[in-house]
Amino acid sequence: MPDMQSPLVVLVLSLFAGAIRVSTPYLFVSLGECLTEKGGRVNLGLEGILVSGAMTGYAASYLLGSPWLGVLAAGFAGLLFGCLHGLVCSLPRVSDIAFGIALMLLGTGIAFFLGKPFIEPQAPMLTSIDLGAWSSSPQLHNALHINPLFVIGIVLAIALQWGLRSTRWGMTLRLVGDHAETARAMGYPLTKIRIAATAVGGFFAGVGGAYLSLVYPGSWNEGLSSGQGLMAVALVIFARWQPIRCLYAALLFGAAGALGPALQAIGVTHGYYLYNAAPYVLTLALMIVNCRPDRTLAGAPGELSLTR
Repeated sequence: MPDMQSPLVVLVLSLFAGAIRVSTPYLFVSLGECLTEKGGRVNLGLEGILVSGAMTGYAASYLLGSPWLGVLAAGFAGLLFGCLHGLVCSLPRVSDIAFGIALMLLGTGIAFFLGKPFIEPQAPMLTSIDLGAWSSSPQLHNALHINPLFVIGIVLAIALQWGLRSTRWGMTLRLVGDHAETARAMGYPLTKIRIAATAVGGFFAGVGGAYLSLVYPGSWNEGLSSGQGLMAVALVIFARWQPIRCLYAALLFGAAGALGPALQAIGVTHGYYLYNAAPYVLTLALMIVNCRPDRTLAGAPGELSLTR
């Protein structure tokens, strides 16, 4: 039986618990972007959708008294922004990259403006599932405190992986993202399919925002996201546009984000802010490795703007 108080065990358990807590927003946003990009679009406005989802979820939870209604409201806000992105980018000569940046600024600005009255009040939070009640170790007990949204994210990743490979709608979406002209010749409505994929992707990103404000860190403020929406685009590239790999990549990013607090738990306090930069360093490293001129983006949809 390992010593639960040893620094190595404490570090591993802290990283495990932190990876689950921090990875959940990455997971939902990356699954949403994976679905969007499978249809041949890139949505760089995910940061704005994430922030607006966090504000909407917190406000709805406070006003309605139910955190789960807050999650649904956050998803609906993300759905609206996703629809906006899909509709505007369907117009002639509109760049999805450029409009995504504009959407990021729009979503963030609206959230900051409308969210000011909700900075101070305390909204009802989502409760976690306590799987470690049997343990007397505080570290193990904390590591097994799992939020239902993380479990939903795992089920969603598995369902999307299966759906994209084995269902008619999944194969249709992949065809639209890989060979638009072929899909058009077969009579598929490209514009409607891409708008639907972007809207659903926005819904997932909005739910990821609700996690930030209703679970971890569990408040609404204007510095809540820290660029997680933008990093999700790099995460999807690293995951090769596969939902299950998005789950693994989200856990990796989550562990990187939890590195600072985990080291602090064993008494390592020097360079704390440097350790907190680990997710950004990881994002930069992944982009350098995956976007070299001598390396193709294996698995990328053929109609994706990033590949052209």
